[in-house]
Amino acid sequence: MVTIIGFKLAGKPADEEHPFGHGRLEYIAGLIVAFLIMLVGYELLKSSVSRIFNPVEVLFSWPALLVLLLAMVVKLWLFIFNRFLARSINSQALLAASYDSFTDMIAMGCIGISLISSQFTKFPLDAYAGIVVAGIILYAGFSLAKETISPLLGEVPDKELIAQIKEKILSYEKVAGIHDLIVHSYGPGQYMASIHVELPADQDIIAMHEYIDDIERHVAEELDILLTIHLDPLNLDSEELASMQSELEQILEKFPTVLSFHDLRIVGKGEKENLVFDIVIPKTTKKEEQKKLVQAINQKVQESHPYYNCVITIDQNDMLT
Repeated sequence: MVTIIGFKLAGKPADEEHPFGHGRLEYIAGLIVAFLIMLVGYELLKSSVSRIFNPVEVLFSWPALLVLLLAMVVKLWLFIFNRFLARSINSQALLAASYDSFTDMIAMGCIGISLISSQFTKFPLDAYAGIVVAGIILYAGFSLAKETISPLLGEVPDKELIAQIKEKILSYEKVAGIHDLIVHSYGPGQYMASIHVELPADQDIIAMHEYIDDIERHVAEELDILLTIHLDPLNLDSEELASMQSELEQILEKFPTVLSFHDLRIVGKGEKENLVFDIVIPKTTKKEEQKKLVQAINQKVQESHPYYNCVITIDQNDMLT
C-alpha cells in the first residue's frame, strides 16, 4: 500500500508550491518501507531473545510447512520481479518492495526451520535462528534506508548521464569547452542541469544567444532533462591570453591539488591587471587549505608577472548534484 500510494503521489504534476513536481515522494515511500522492515527485524530479534529464556513448544504440521514453502516461492518471485522492475525504471519504491519480499521470505524460512527442528530436538533452535534472521532483516532495512536517503540529500549524478551531456554539447562546432556542470534530481528520471559553455567572444551576441538556445533545446529533448546553459565568452585571438594560458598550465602543474582550471581572462590594462580564472580542487580540501593554495598560486604568478593580480574562484568539483 505504501508503494502504491507513493507512486500515485509521486506522479502528481507540478504546482505553484512544487514547480519541479513531486517525484521525490517516491524516495520517501521507499524510506517508510525501509523503517517498516527494520521494525520487523527489531520485533523478531526481541521475540527470539525472549524465546531463549522462555522456550515455547513448536508443534509440527505438514499443512503449515507446505503453506510456508509455497509462500516462500511466491515471495522469492516477488523479490526478483520487483527488483528487476526497480532497476529497469530506477524506482526506489519498487526497490523497497523487493526488499520487503526478501525479508518476508527469510522470516518464513526461520519459521520453517523451527517446524522441522521440532521433530528432532527440544532445543530452542528457532530462537537462535530468529536472531540470525533478525540481523539479516535489520541489515537489509538499514541498507535500503541508506540507499533511499542518498538521493534525497543529493548524490553524485550517474556517470553515464554526465558523459552524455558532455558529449552532446561538445559535439557542437563552436563550443570550445565546458565546465561547472551541476545536475539536480527531482525524482527518478526527473533531472535539471546547468552548465557553463565556452564560445568565441568575437561572435555576434544575438547569434550566440540563439546558438545556446538551440543546444539547450536539442540536448533537453534527446536526454529528457531540463538544461540551462551559461555562456562564457572565450577570446581566442588574444596573443597575451594564449601565452598566459600556456604559462598558467605549467604553473598549476606544480600544485597537485589543482585538478583543472577554466574561465581564464585578463581584465584591465597597464601596470595593474587582474588575471581571472577558476580552479577545480577536490571536495575534501578544507577552507584554510584553499586560502593557502590561492595565496601560493598568486605568489607564483607574480614572480614572473608582478603586474598581475590573480582573482581565483574555487570549484570543489565541476560535476555536482
